[in-house]
Amino acid sequence: MAFRPPGQGYGQPAQQYGGYGAPPSQGYGQPPPQQGYGAQPQQGYGQPPTQQYGHPGGYGSPQQPNLLEIFQRVDKDRSGQITTKELQEALANGTWKPFNPETVRLMIGMFDHDRSGTIGFNEFSGLWKYVTDWQATFRRYDRDNSGSIDKAELKNALVQFGYRLSDKFYDLLVRKFDRQGRGTIAFDDFIQCCVVLQTLTNSFQQHDTNRNGWINVSYEQFLTMVFSVRA
Repeated sequence: MAFRPPGQGYGQPAQQYGGYGAPPSQGYGQPPPQQGYGAQPQQGYGQPPTQQYGHPGGYGSPQQPNLLEIFQRVDKDRSGQITTKELQEALANGTWKPFNPETVRLMIGMFDHDRSGTIGFNEFSGLWKYVTDWQATFRRYDRDNSGSIDKAELKNALVQFGYRLSDKFYDLLVRKFDRQGRGTIAFDDFIQCCVVLQTLTNSFQQHDTNRNGWINVSYEQFLTMVFSVRA
């Protein structure tokens, strides 16, 4: 984890990016703002059956959905709270496959403010916007409209986010987050990849007092850094 990208600490010019590779004015794996990112719905993404609810990830969901109606449909047991399983069934990754459960768990953890293990309607509204923003970002870098991100497209995205990483490391990222074994990264795995990368970077940053891209940590500190990541 203690790698140093070529030429820069953390993979971004300090004068251009402020969050160790995070998009400007963003943090903790937040997607870039939608302005100018081609946020209009596009066709050709392989819309899964859940598209009738207009769920994010279906590549073509309505721009102004009725979130309360969607929340009630997703809340199968009418508990007023959405569980990880219910959210996974509601989301679609654009490849006719179930949404990555690890990505769902990660997002629930980010928006579960009362630490109940579930999310209410207000938390769901925030999560919806979060996924929708990532969807717009994903579309921008999925240049061939294939519904997945290949190595070149991933590199283009992360370079724009401010990271400067080696080709060898991009190979590692693709192998790590290619859940479907196709040599590419699907939408839900792309979210997880970006959030994990930013989270690890934030953890690294806490130990880099000189801000030069190098740290000295003990074995136990290293383990603490890794196991403290909620992803």
